[in-house]
This record gives sequence, structure tokens and C-alpha cells, in this order.
Amino acid sequence: MKLKHRTLPFDLRSLEIFLAVCETGGMAAAASELGLTQPAVSQTISELEKRTGTDLFDRKCRPLALTLSGSLMRQRATALLSDAHQISPLLQDAKQGKVTFIRVGLVDSLNRALTIKLSEYLQSRAGKVAILSGLTAAHASELLTRKLDLFLGVDDLEETAGLERWEIGREPYVLLLPAGTRMVQTIDDLKRLAETKPFIRFSARSQTGVEIERHLRRLGIVAAQSFEYDSPYSVAAMVSAGQGFAISTALCISESQLGREGLVTCPLPGPIVSRKLSVVARFRELGQIPRDVADVTRLALGEHICALNV
Repeated sequence: MKLKHRTLPFDLRSLEIFLAVCETGGMAAAASELGLTQPAVSQTISELEKRTGTDLFDRKCRPLALTLSGSLMRQRATALLSDAHQISPLLQDAKQGKVTFIRVGLVDSLNRALTIKLSEYLQSRAGKVAILSGLTAAHASELLTRKLDLFLGVDDLEETAGLERWEIGREPYVLLLPAGTRMVQTIDDLKRLAETKPFIRFSARSQTGVEIERHLRRLGIVAAQSFEYDSPYSVAAMVSAGQGFAISTALCISESQLGREGLVTCPLPGPIVSRKLSVVARFRELGQIPRDVADVTRLALGEHICALNV
């Protein structure tokens, strides 16, 4: 079905003239300020009132007073013209590959590894930057509802159309054990551990938690329910306190800031399983910024992981 063309009852020039009358208090004063004739200003205002179907000024008052409709028009016209005046500078910034404001989601476990390098890069590409920490699932939802412009996380939303994805790294899952725990070398060892020690989980709200549970099911390991947490710190802290064991990653352990005190890591028995870290953005909306973010963070991740002693 063909949509009907709708014509606005005003243009930006008529709004500029209207605001000049509001600010100067009269047609003649507005005409002088704008370099127009008084009849031209009066005609513009009359046409604006005709098209909007309402009186904008109370002509019984001197200087002219706004009607209630005129006050509303002034408020909205001011906002519209303010936005319009920003278009040209924004276009020039875009020509240079810059944006006014960029909102980035960063999964909790990457905060220590990426915050500084990511912020330094984004500062060169945007006038204002917001980096929001949290779970990948929340960031994915906010990207799709346009509350975020891109995110760095564990889920690349591969089944969702209209997105671009840039892998920045992979890291294997490892066993995280309290100090003094006997090393786990085989799947049978892991099964016995799960039967005798509480399993400290990452929350099912997190993609990391979902991937770990899926891997345990593949191995045929049933770990009793105990504690589960969103944050890498909480998981590592519980293991360090001797409350159980966990499956984690080097970056998650690093994010906990607990160091090696009270913790031992060893490779996860069975098939190697790792989590993929990606930059995800709406397709081609930010030019080369998502690709550049991936390049910058890929390098920063490599340097951070090399420095870890996990």
C-alpha cells in the first residue's frame, strides 16, 4: 500500500523567523535583526499560523505575547533548530571518521584487560564515550534495542541478521581449584571432584556459565547445585576460600584480582573447550570503528594474557 506524502506545516527558515520575533518582541525588530522587510516577516508568521491552524501570538499585547500554542511552538522550534545547527559539524566529524557519542558494552571479565586501551582509542573517534560493564546477554539486548552502539563479549549473536562481528581472541577454560587440592588430570578425576566438592558456577545469565554447563553435560558430569555468581571475582573468591571448585578462564581469574593466593589452575580434562571473544555492532553503521576496536583490543588482549601468570 502506497504511503501518503505528508507535508510539514513549517520549514526551518520559518521557524528561525518565528524565534526571532519571540526573542525581539516584534515583527519590525525581528526584520531588522534578520535583514528582512517587516512585511516579509509578517507574511511568514501569518503563513505559519495558517498552516498550523492556531494563533501563535496575542496581537493585543505590546510587545507581542505568545499564546499557549506559541509557547509550545517556541519550545519545540528551539530544540529542532539546535539539532539542525549540529548537522553540518557532525557531517564534518563523520567525514573524518568521528562520531559525537559512542556507547560500548564491555563484558565484566575484560575490564582490567581492555578498559584503558579501549578508552584511549575511542577518545580519538568520539566526542563523548560511555563504556558500560555487565553481562554479554544484557549488552546484546541493548545493542538490538539501540541502547548501545557496539559491545565486546562472549556471544557474537551469530544467528541474528544485520550485525557485523570481529573476533578478538579465544581463551581455553581451565579448572580453578583451592590451594592444596589434588590435581585433576582425567575426566574420571573431574567426575570424582564433582561428587565430593561443591561446584561454584558462573550464573546461567552469563554466556560463560551457559558454555561451561553445556561442556559438563557433554562429559556426562552432573555437578550438584551450590552457588552461582555473575562476577568473576565472586567465583574466584569462593574457590580461594576453599568453598569448592570452578571452571573459569585466565581473563576471568585476572579480573578477580586475587592473584595466585589460595588458587590453583590446571587444564580442563577432555576435549579442549574455549570461549570466543568478539566485537559486535550493527552492520556498517559505525564505518571502520568496529574493525579498529577489534584490532586495538586484540593487541591489548594478547599483551595482557602474555603478562598473566595463571
